[in-house]
Amino acid sequence: MSSLSLAVRDSNTMLRRNLLHARRYPSLTLNLLVTPIMLLLLFVYIFGDVMSAGIGGGGADRDDYIAYLVPGVLLMTIGSTTIGTAVSVAMDMNEGIIARFRTMAIHRSAVLIGHVLGSVLQALMSVVLIGAIAVAIGFRSTDATALEWVAAFGVLALFTLALTWIAVGMGLISPNPEAASNTAMPLIFFPLIGSTFVPINAMPGWFQPIAEYQPFTPAIETVRGLLLGTEIGHNGWLAIAWSLALVVLGYFWSKSVFNQDPK
Repeated sequence: MSSLSLAVRDSNTMLRRNLLHARRYPSLTLNLLVTPIMLLLLFVYIFGDVMSAGIGGGGADRDDYIAYLVPGVLLMTIGSTTIGTAVSVAMDMNEGIIARFRTMAIHRSAVLIGHVLGSVLQALMSVVLIGAIAVAIGFRSTDATALEWVAAFGVLALFTLALTWIAVGMGLISPNPEAASNTAMPLIFFPLIGSTFVPINAMPGWFQPIAEYQPFTPAIETVRGLLLGTEIGHNGWLAIAWSLALVVLGYFWSKSVFNQDPK
């Protein structure tokens, strides 16, 4: 078999392993989904009227705020579920499974690719679940075309791939699953300081550059514009550029750490 055929075969085997592991132990993924679900319900039903009035500068319209809020929560869901990726990789490292895989006649990259593909599928299923909850509580996307829906899903998938590779690297360098969870915490923290809950121009002036020049904000604004049928400006290119840069960084970082001889 060619090197490519071996890589595909072994990656498929590792993908099945990680999906089977996720099916047998779903509690990790479900626990990580609690935060975006609770924040979605909290900001819609408790703060929705106040937040919509503040953003709109007029009367409260909870439906408008749901439309504004959901794209950011979808990106937060991706960040939250990829924390599970870091924890899963750290568990494999801590339990010696990765060391065992290094001694076997399998394609070395297949171990990481299996983790990444399995995690991307889980994250996208989580996004669909959160999206269904959002629709159930009133989110509507009547102005978006079918092409814009597909483009929005493509941005979410690409950003998921980027964060997953970063999470894999975090898991590889962590001494235990608890440390991996703490190391990956910025993946759910950054959406909180982006444009998830309020527009950037509503933030204090000194804080606006922090919220604007980070990878989550252009992705949030791109998905928001696509789902609501509004202009996305330069955010689309920024979101793609951030995603590709993080994919490259995460891949080579993870590969470098994985190929190091165990101490």
